[in-house]
Amino acid sequence: MLDARIRPWIDGPLNRMGRKLAHHGIRANEVTAFALAMGVVAAGMIAAGLPGVLALVPLALSRLADGLDGAVARATEKTDFGGLLDIVGDFAFYAAIPLAFALRDSENAPAAAFLLASFYINGASFLGFAIMAEKRGIETRAQGEKSLYYSAGLLEGSETIGFFVALCLWPEAFVGLAMIFASLCLFTTAARLVLAWRLLR
Repeated sequence: MLDARIRPWIDGPLNRMGRKLAHHGIRANEVTAFALAMGVVAAGMIAAGLPGVLALVPLALSRLADGLDGAVARATEKTDFGGLLDIVGDFAFYAAIPLAFALRDSENAPAAAFLLASFYINGASFLGFAIMAEKRGIETRAQGEKSLYYSAGLLEGSETIGFFVALCLWPEAFVGLAMIFASLCLFTTAARLVLAWRLLR
């Protein structure tokens, strides 16, 4: 919901940073790998029971790098494999944080499982819609230049990052926050299916 509004504010700085990284020989796939590595570090800190606020540093680095890999690719060369690697890295990161909270405290496990299931279902609707849009030649740049059709929804990347930040700040509220966010993910899936029914009939 917020990605399209935030994009005009962050594209300029990200593209400038991306050009600088590319000038120094850093490749987009390396930035993607760094983003995932920092996400795993954040998840590891959470699972180990460290104060959640400490995990915000690698989490922030992870999401900054996730924004920069596309900027580096635009400054050098965009590849289909790079786009795939970016998507896989994002989904791995989104899975790692709920899993970390389940490992942190067994009482979190049912809510974490529901959250992961909602991510899985929502991800299926997102990628399935992208495949059908590609098949029909439907394009959009509302969320910036992407390697595949990016269908908007109530919950997007910005909201998910904000949610993870909230979990790190208030880990004791994980169960309630996870149940709410998972329910909103399923609502996003339903809304995307309604949109698909209208566009793809």
